Amino acid sequence: MPLIGYARVSTDEQTPLPQSQALKSAGCVEIHEEQASGGNRARPVLARVLERIGKGDTLVVVRIDRLARSLSHLLEVIERLEAKGAFFRSLTDPIDTSSPQGKFTLQVLGAAAEFERALIRERTKAGLASARSKGRIGGNPGLRARDPAALRKVRLARQDGYMDRLNETAQDWVPHVRRLRPDMAWEDVLRIINAPLPHERQWTQSRLLRAVNAYVRDGFLDETVLGRAGRRDTDDRLPAIVAGIKGANPEITLQEICNRLEKMRERTPRGRTSWQPSSVKMLLERAERLGLLD
Repeated sequence: MPLIGYARVSTDEQTPLPQSQALKSAGCVEIHEEQASGGNRARPVLARVLERIGKGDTLVVVRIDRLARSLSHLLEVIERLEAKGAFFRSLTDPIDTSSPQGKFTLQVLGAAAEFERALIRERTKAGLASARSKGRIGGNPGLRARDPAALRKVRLARQDGYMDRLNETAQDWVPHVRRLRPDMAWEDVLRIINAPLPHERQWTQSRLLRAVNAYVRDGFLDETVLGRAGRRDTDDRLPAIVAGIKGANPEITLQEICNRLEKMRERTPRGRTSWQPSSVKMLLERAERLGLLD
């Protein structure tokens, strides 16, 4: 099973060399290095690694904190790997999801996280009940008085919270939107985005458009992505979709594109539901002739 290493440092003053050497000694066939904050979930290098990792591969880090700074983020990454049939291993922590012991450790971590969330909920309920019994009403006095400054502060806080949640999922949709819009209709972009995602993380078109508008407003995406999609000949639609999938992940295999198209319920040029690599190869060649591939 190929071992794929991921090394991360937080600042320019730090060097990932010790991590890379440890990963190389552990047998990693390729090592990806990144300089980014551990609290930032939208890391471009990590996003590419998670997108390209395949069935049977193992993502390896020196320590858990090189991958995630919170238990929820760690479990989220491991769920993405498991959905692809891949594994996770930490060299200095007792986690290796390819082994029964590692899976057990992961289950314990998941149970601990759920227990912690339950405790927080119970403490919050108890605190609110105690405050009500003493005649105290919760909430912001400024909001109850409809004070404009208080309302503006809450509105900005909600916007910041929304952007934080978007940043956690940016690797799922931003690369596709940046590459495919406005050349491709939103319906097709949405299906390409949703194809590799588990059901609970899939997007609706209205939710995606709201996210894109927020990123355009804050300058993370160019406003051209919101332009009207030009008309495309029916015969060019499949090459455009295949080119979009290939362009977002140049290392993707023909068989993986087949799997993606089947998840999207796209039919072959002959109307079949099952795709073959030869059909994908033909469409990629056509997309290249049409100038749809870089």
